[in-house]
Amino acid sequence: MYDYLVVGAGLYGAIFAHEAKKANKSVLVLEKRPNIAGNVYTEKIEGINVHKYGAHIFHTNNENVWNYVRKFAEFNRFTNSPVANYKGELYSMPFNMYTFNKMWGVVTPEEAANKIAEQRKEITVEPQNLEEQAISLVGRDIYEKLVKGYTEKQWGRDCKDLPAFIIKRLPVRLTFDNNYFNALYQGIPIGGYTKMVKNMLNGIEVRLDTNYLSDRLKYNNLAKKIVYTGAIDEYFDYQFGNLEYRSVRFENEILDIPNFQGNAAVNYTDKETPWTRIIEHKWFEFGKDEEGNDIPKTVISREYSSEWKVGDEPYYPVNDEKNSNLYKKYKELALQEKNVIFGGRLGEYKYYDMDKTIEAALDRCRNEFGE
Repeated sequence: MYDYLVVGAGLYGAIFAHEAKKANKSVLVLEKRPNIAGNVYTEKIEGINVHKYGAHIFHTNNENVWNYVRKFAEFNRFTNSPVANYKGELYSMPFNMYTFNKMWGVVTPEEAANKIAEQRKEITVEPQNLEEQAISLVGRDIYEKLVKGYTEKQWGRDCKDLPAFIIKRLPVRLTFDNNYFNALYQGIPIGGYTKMVKNMLNGIEVRLDTNYLSDRLKYNNLAKKIVYTGAIDEYFDYQFGNLEYRSVRFENEILDIPNFQGNAAVNYTDKETPWTRIIEHKWFEFGKDEEGNDIPKTVISREYSSEWKVGDEPYYPVNDEKNSNLYKKYKELALQEKNVIFGGRLGEYKYYDMDKTIEAALDRCRNEFGE
């Protein structure tokens, strides 16, 4: 009998399994997909590490987390500087002096600040929805061109029907700084995330193409304790109904050219363009292969946001009041499962950045195994 059965070979599951093994516990990992690494899975195509489930850019201010991941991979110095395309007009993201200069022709931070302050005056009461919240932060022009269309495609709802808390803040920088993440440490694992997760799972038994829920009694008998990183409502057979997610569909294309858009990420912020963004994966590793040679082809992914239904890949929890209340019911059931640990984005119905997933997994490991 194993000490731990870990369901899911994504970041949370892989870290838990690694730490359990380090604590001399026996571990079995089950993964229903044909590959490890969960949503950070990267696949090599034409010499390019393609982020198969959407772009993942590692960023953190937590030095312990940064030191931890670098045990399993060497990271490059990629800096996320997305570009916004509004009907052919290109703007820098996050909103900074390059953005304001292009939008209004302003040159100094003072001029930009005055322009934003003047436009924010439109909202005179406490914002009641996302549209009012955005205008109260950045003004009407930026909202209309760079927030509204993108957000409505992402959530499949009008901005007036979305809660204000979704964008509590929009970063506004009165500097010429295109670094999207305000994080001390940032980069991409050289050779891709799959290689990193493979190193975490080194020496651990992993069974791929194995659906724990399809025969859970059999699998429960294999271990003293379960670490479950799948969807919490699915674990409980949707007995209170299903939690809602947004899903994402990807259209991948191999192009026989060296450069499609000159940047890793371009967001399409008008409502008429059906995709939310295009990722050109080679720029995560500066267009070079592992030997440092220029890669002659390129791979792009168009991302389409969609409403989730059972059977689709769940990506973003819809943390509105209705779903938060529903999750609380499932969490009460989870607390009664004495030998099951629920973790990760789906197990906790929580949007986690990668560094927060790692923090949560390491915290749980400390509770289980001590320092």
